Amino acid sequence: MASRLLSTTLLTPPANLNKSSSGPTARVGLRKGRLSIRAVSNSSQGGSVDGTVYKGVYGPWTVDQSDVKEVILYRSGLVTAAASFVTASSAAFLPENSWLSEIIKQNQDLFYLVGAGGLGLSLFLIHIYVTEIKRTLQALWALGVVGSFATYAALARPASDNLVHYVVDHPTAVWFVGPLFASLTGLVFKEGLCYGKLEAGLLTFIIPSVLLGHLSGLMNDEVKLVLLGTWMALFVVFAGRKFTQPIKDDIGDKSVFMFMALPEDEKKAVVAKLELDNSG
Repeated sequence: MASRLLSTTLLTPPANLNKSSSGPTARVGLRKGRLSIRAVSNSSQGGSVDGTVYKGVYGPWTVDQSDVKEVILYRSGLVTAAASFVTASSAAFLPENSWLSEIIKQNQDLFYLVGAGGLGLSLFLIHIYVTEIKRTLQALWALGVVGSFATYAALARPASDNLVHYVVDHPTAVWFVGPLFASLTGLVFKEGLCYGKLEAGLLTFIIPSVLLGHLSGLMNDEVKLVLLGTWMALFVVFAGRKFTQPIKDDIGDKSVFMFMALPEDEKKAVVAKLELDNSG
């Protein structure tokens, strides 16, 4: 029963993230790797930014100032990635010899670098219950960054070209930069799955479609431009709408992450106590 309870908790976001009822309650706190329970009264919610106590699987929790900063940084990383991608990609829709198009093309690698950095920040701060999934997305990002630098140094630069233009002209280069976009696909898939965001769900299919269509050569330029424009629009909507969500949404069930930080023996003790409480 303990393993079943634990797997359910870590694989799915808890459904009982509601505000607690009035009256004194218990708060789960993590201090030096130990799980402690202490009372939280209605008049004082410790470090809570709004005094709200949420019910988690392993105990009540609150949103403190450090949580707010972390979520804002996570969302800012997404905005940075979206703004950089849209700016760099807009050259495909501008007149070939316009001054704006030339400026963007000359700085596409800079936009690419800034966008990759923003995505990396968000993947570092993202809250996912299954640690292995988070590490996989981060590994894909790192692999894509290494592949991008290798492609630039070994292929694009010797050809007196920039990275973005080289990938456009040489579809096989998608093999090297693709993992970076795979990590982005994983992030938007998570957002769409957790929050039911339509734009995130659509991006989950559009991003790999554009890359695979370019890599395989089965997609003509007109279709790629339509999908690229759709990608740009949805990415802006996705990143912008993140700031309309409550802060707690991007935190998830904080008690789960506190539980996961505990030593194994203390995890077993907490699970045993939960089983005892549930059986009673």
